[in-house]
Amino acid sequence: MTAYVIANLDVTDPEVFSDYGEQVLPVIKKFGGRYLVRGGNVENLEGEPGFNRLVILEFPDKTAAKNF
Repeated sequence: MTAYVIANLDVTDPEVFSDYGEQVLPVIKKFGGRYLVRGGNVENLEGEPGFNRLVILEFPDKTAAKNF
């Protein structure tokens, strides 16, 4: 069964984060994952903002997501 990793990132150093972004993609792929959402600024439409920078990864199963 497909599994998802949902991350709420707070990027404090965009330059370092850019380097990280390039390095993490092969690791995601190694575990069979792929990006579903790789967000920039989150626009809150209602209520309290809950996310800074939203990332959702999809993996083939829970084991792959945990191993990632």
